[in-house]
Amino acid sequence: MAIAMTPIQPLLDALGITALNAMQRAAYATASAGTSLALLSPTGSGKTLAYLLPAISRMTGTQMAELVVVQPSRELAVQSEEVLRRCKTPLRSQCLYGGRPTMEEHRRLREVCPHAVFATPGRLLDHLDKGNLRAETCRLLVVDEYDKCLELGFRDEMARIATAYAAVPQVMLTSATNAQDATAWLQGFRAVRRADAPLTTLDFLTANTPAEQQVRAHRVPSPEKDKLSTLTHLLSHIDAHAQHNVQSIVFVSHRTAAERVGAYLQTHKFAASVYHGGMAQEQRERALYLFRAGARSVLVSTDLASRGLDIPAVGAVIHYHLPLDEAARIHRSGRTARWDQTGDVYYIVGPEEDWPEDLTHDTIDPAQTPVRPSRPAMAVIYIGRGKRDKISRGDIVGFLCKTGGLRGDDIGRIDLWEHHACVAVRHDACRALLLRVAGEKIKGQKTLIEPLRHG
Repeated sequence: MAIAMTPIQPLLDALGITALNAMQRAAYATASAGTSLALLSPTGSGKTLAYLLPAISRMTGTQMAELVVVQPSRELAVQSEEVLRRCKTPLRSQCLYGGRPTMEEHRRLREVCPHAVFATPGRLLDHLDKGNLRAETCRLLVVDEYDKCLELGFRDEMARIATAYAAVPQVMLTSATNAQDATAWLQGFRAVRRADAPLTTLDFLTANTPAEQQVRAHRVPSPEKDKLSTLTHLLSHIDAHAQHNVQSIVFVSHRTAAERVGAYLQTHKFAASVYHGGMAQEQRERALYLFRAGARSVLVSTDLASRGLDIPAVGAVIHYHLPLDEAARIHRSGRTARWDQTGDVYYIVGPEEDWPEDLTHDTIDPAQTPVRPSRPAMAVIYIGRGKRDKISRGDIVGFLCKTGGLRGDDIGRIDLWEHHACVAVRHDACRALLLRVAGEKIKGQKTLIEPLRHG
């Protein structure tokens, strides 16, 4: 049965958004008219919603994979699909990505028949090659962070996708940079598309400079090439001068550095998680979840976390290793000062490193600040029951308040999956809560309730 075109206001209401920003309004007006476009806008400006809203409003719900969103990472695909789910439409969706059997996804495709598919390039091609998906059913192809797809080694796959979807009626490309390679790919994509399908570019990059995003840059001299001591003093300095708990992302240049810096911070009692592409998927998800929920104050990461992840509360970005180029600097720094918020970016500069003279900044020396790790505001508890057990978020809140003795403002984000749930609770209240609920039933069912461990 066809799904009627969806008005925009109920979607915004479901997401808790009062109004679109200028970029989203322009993208919605252009895409809703059926025009293909390349959308260039800074990290954190809301590009996911910019392509989802016109897609939802135009989809009929009569075909499988009417909307195909190509994305460079599994995390970005999952996150984007969650935004669609939160819109509470009748549209069905599915993520397709590597790290699990293709046949498992194929069975799920047959069961769900998703109207919207969020996929990494290689896995999308797998399903096209096997006939599990048909390109001709697609009404809108979105290539999200298309320059990043090229950087991550998907060049050949992206060329094949361009050919497979050359006849798609509408295309949207998004990026937070206008990299030369991405521009070349875009021109190539135009070449294989139909002559009667022009592509409009909406460029919101020049109008949204870091200064206008209210990013404050700070130079932090390190007297030694090894910056670990400077980092601990800097984190303590940030907390000492803040009026609330600050979450910081520390960017390093490679995986071994992430492990080394993360282990050092943990040894010195900082609530730090590590995040990089060499970790098992479950470890990455858990590290990111703990940070998002406010149960970790520091995320030590490679550039994998520099774009595409929705982490709204980052107060500080620290360049432990200086970014290799301007694009890396923009994406890393864009993790803070999201939307209309302000944020601070710190560059730790070693004795032999050059400083970009054109970057407006001040200089701080945190060496005199005592190293005092702050405790994160929240803790996360694991509940071994989920949707399949007929447990709702309301059930969880009622259980935690009535049986666990919590108040409403003690509870943060609640995430509910098929077989389990995770709940952020105020750190100070967590221990007493666990004692009160030990052995208790939630909705008449016995279950495991314990702190979420870092995997």
